[in-house]
Amino acid sequence: MSAVTEVKVPRLAESISEAVLVEWLKPEGSTVRMDEPIATLETDKAAVEIAATEAGVLRHARNVGETVHVGDVLARLEPVAAGGAQAPATALPASATMTRAEPAKAADAKPAAAPAAAVPTPPTPSKQPAGNAPTGPAARRLIEEHGVNPADIAGTGRGGRILKEDVERLGAASPAAPADAAPATPASPAPPAATAPPAPARPSAAPAAPAVAASAGERIVPMTRLRQRIAERLVLAQHTAAILTTFNEIDMSAVLAARQKYKDAFEQKHGVRLGFMSFFGRACIQALREIPELNAEIRGTDMVYRDAVHLGVAVGTERGLIVPVVHNAQAMGFAAIEREIVRLAMRARDNTLSLDELVGGTFTVTNGGVYGSLLSTPILNPPQSGILGMHKIEKRPIVINDQVVVRPMMYVALSYDHRIVDGEQAVTFLVRVKEQLEAPERMLLEV
Repeated sequence: MSAVTEVKVPRLAESISEAVLVEWLKPEGSTVRMDEPIATLETDKAAVEIAATEAGVLRHARNVGETVHVGDVLARLEPVAAGGAQAPATALPASATMTRAEPAKAADAKPAAAPAAAVPTPPTPSKQPAGNAPTGPAARRLIEEHGVNPADIAGTGRGGRILKEDVERLGAASPAAPADAAPATPASPAPPAATAPPAPARPSAAPAAPAVAASAGERIVPMTRLRQRIAERLVLAQHTAAILTTFNEIDMSAVLAARQKYKDAFEQKHGVRLGFMSFFGRACIQALREIPELNAEIRGTDMVYRDAVHLGVAVGTERGLIVPVVHNAQAMGFAAIEREIVRLAMRARDNTLSLDELVGGTFTVTNGGVYGSLLSTPILNPPQSGILGMHKIEKRPIVINDQVVVRPMMYVALSYDHRIVDGEQAVTFLVRVKEQLEAPERMLLEV
């Protein structure tokens, strides 16, 4: 690299044009390798790691907390001279390159000389997994930091891709984030490089302090970008769709009996527990074949029908409700659905979901029963036309063959867009789901 290279905000995903810089993964003045993660951006759907496009000395062009748009310059990479010496550039004050891991060194730095962090070392080649298995940026960073042999890691991602959690399972990293992974905002902004002066920084996107101070016993906490987006989408769903909800109840005796009978053999063979979501997922897929309107959406004055079922599964996290997507669920069996749901739920809670894993859903299933909910009306996830709400299993007296018996029952709720789905279709869908779950063998026979 003979000239300064600009690292720009890439196109993040369809309909997403801006993000917030939440963390610099590499401090100002550090030497980075090509494809090494240098920053984390948070969109309204997920956190995205940005990698260096070339090897060089990193110069931050934006501050943590700023809103950036697609095409904005996020950082600059200055060339590294032969022998490891940095190409001439304006020296930086020690405070601009100090990290929390080296406070003593920064304190001893002389103002007239460039600090130790600004003196690059020759870039070292990235370790690649044996067999050229693809590796995600977060996983690659953990592999390099902890000296793990990639050949010892079994990738669980698509196409054998090695994920962050695969490295953590090997014991290379603890579940907690390393100390240097927290955002490290420079104490003072770095002067611009002589070869490529940075564009004027945008005003900080951090929420302004409230005009009125909190009263006694109150706390004022700015909404996160994700929470703002959740609020916007919930209101949008209420304003743009004709939402109606229909209910039914399911005798879960057969599902519970099947799980009890086969759970050990299922886990031993497939390496994942047999849960309820695979039963409900398969039941919904079967019902959507008969009622395709619930797997469709409205675009303008057109109705778009889909052959594939991309099943959204609501996952509760500390950051809010996330809905990762099981793509092409119609082609999966019980084990494949369970494995994918577990994988996506882990990544959602670790905040490592990619944008591809969050977009494209056509129908959603949400389980409020895990929190004890007995009955609720789920809200649509636009532009989808249907969402099924599961609830708590509770023993109740019901009448079967004129006899009052006690059965484990679950209320289910289907919210749908009445603009495309008629009431008869919605009721029929729930009846088909009920039939499949009360006689699970029907899902195998597809009747």
